[in-house]
Amino acid sequence: MDQKDEHYFNEFSNSELKFYTVSVSLRKHLYLFKTATGMFSYKKLDLGTRVLIENMIIAKNASYFLDLGCGYGAIGIVIAYESPESMVYLTDINRRALWCTKQNIQINLPLEKDRIQVLYGKYFEPFNSKDVQFDAIYMNPPLRLGRKQFLRLFEELPIYLKKDGSFQFVIRRKMGAEYVYNYLIEAFTKQNIEIICKRSGYWVFNYLQG
Repeated sequence: MDQKDEHYFNEFSNSELKFYTVSVSLRKHLYLFKTATGMFSYKKLDLGTRVLIENMIIAKNASYFLDLGCGYGAIGIVIAYESPESMVYLTDINRRALWCTKQNIQINLPLEKDRIQVLYGKYFEPFNSKDVQFDAIYMNPPLRLGRKQFLRLFEELPIYLKKDGSFQFVIRRKMGAEYVYNYLIEAFTKQNIEIICKRSGYWVFNYLQG
């Protein structure tokens, strides 16, 4: 992460505003994403997110999905395209990211806006006053903020994730993928956690809510 990305997990950015367009093929479909400075990986889709998108499990039947910490919306938009009967929520704390996400929904899924909601807030905060549970939650966590902050999310999962629901996330091996796996095995059981794939130095996890 270069210095221009250091504040992508803050609400506002002080960096000079410049826009970019990222074109990328994901799961055999071409997407165009508007991005901006002050966001994570604004010049190209980062490898971790790509590995997650290409390997994540998406139910085709009508479901409730959450892209947690959505950035400019790549994960959630792909989910909405792949599961056209589902409700998809995307959240982030970065205001520029949310603006770009809304633009990207208009670009890629202009007729599907009614079933896609973009919400401001840190982690699960946007749902504190909402009665909603998800069939699956997806995330490329900002581990530069620390692993402990990410692992605390598992304490809240029973509130927001349905029984037998899925929490899928990607972690770079060098950023502690093995540590996270061992932590989850100790905290839960091997039946709760599986590794979907290991690719290009990234591990894609699937935690199943018991």
